Amino acid sequence: MKPFDVDALEVAQKIALREHLLTFVTGNRQELMERALNGRTRYATVALEDIFQPHNASAAIRSCECFGIQDIHIIENRYVYRLNPDVLMGSGKWVRLNRFNKPDADNTAHCLNALKSQGYRLAATVPNRDAIPVSEAPLDEKIALMFGTEEEGLSDAALELADLRLTIPMSGFTQSFNISVSVALCLYEISRRLRTENKDWPLSEPEKLDVSLEWIMSSVKNANAICRRFFQQDNSLNR
Repeated sequence: MKPFDVDALEVAQKIALREHLLTFVTGNRQELMERALNGRTRYATVALEDIFQPHNASAAIRSCECFGIQDIHIIENRYVYRLNPDVLMGSGKWVRLNRFNKPDADNTAHCLNALKSQGYRLAATVPNRDAIPVSEAPLDEKIALMFGTEEEGLSDAALELADLRLTIPMSGFTQSFNISVSVALCLYEISRRLRTENKDWPLSEPEKLDVSLEWIMSSVKNANAICRRFFQQDNSLNR
């Protein structure tokens, strides 16, 4: 059976469906969802290029969820993006993963050009002292933080498409962090600054409606069947 197509609904239908589905969700879970929803953002997003270690892939997603990043963009040119449920700790169902993995395609260009078309400034993270410290990253436009594969970093193609380069200042002999640590450190700084410096960081009301429906659908058992039955029984909302 195909998943119920929530995206095809009108706003009034989405609101009615959400209220119906919430009757299957405990009050405590509803409060948690509402609190998390108010902390969500699409003003900042993350693009991960060819991350192949399941631990790193899962830890990066978990960090994104913890810091309120709703959309994560996965580029799979050379490596398949695999997840470790023990590290993920269920965080994957609260974020949207957009995967770019078409065979024989330039998935890097496809992903990054799509982000540019959505108004994102592309920020490549690099271990380079000449790059801008992440604490000074410009936040006057939406920002997409780009992270590359373990050891090698971002591809030349990704770096060429970047609008700026960011770095995490380091003082030790080792001049690089593990990729999942880099994601967490950058998101801590960016999310902290967004909430104090930029009033446009929260989701819009239409976005909140869509995201809340995604979350509820992933939380309610047999949600697809419940949705279909709801619209069959309520003629006033039939599409």
